[in-house]
Amino acid sequence: MDQNMLMKQFIEFQKTTVDNSFNAMKMIQEQTEKIARSFIDQASWLPEDGRKVVDQWVNAYKKGQEDYKKVVDDNFKKVEDYFSSFGKEKK
Repeated sequence: MDQNMLMKQFIEFQKTTVDNSFNAMKMIQEQTEKIARSFIDQASWLPEDGRKVVDQWVNAYKKGQEDYKKVVDDNFKKVEDYFSSFGKEKK
């Protein structure tokens, strides 16, 4: 089997693994957020500032997830492009 094709398959497998792991992590985060929001909605003793802090924390976490996903996807694209161009140069 061609080494270039083998590397492409390996990269595709790694990308799929990372995507699946990321999606699982995102689902857990969404469920945790739902539970936390339910708790906060029922916590009448929690001041409005406390609720705002939790909202900021959730938003920061979501932004971090999006930024991480973008960086990972961009880097997988770079690796895929590298091996695509490597295969063309070899021929």
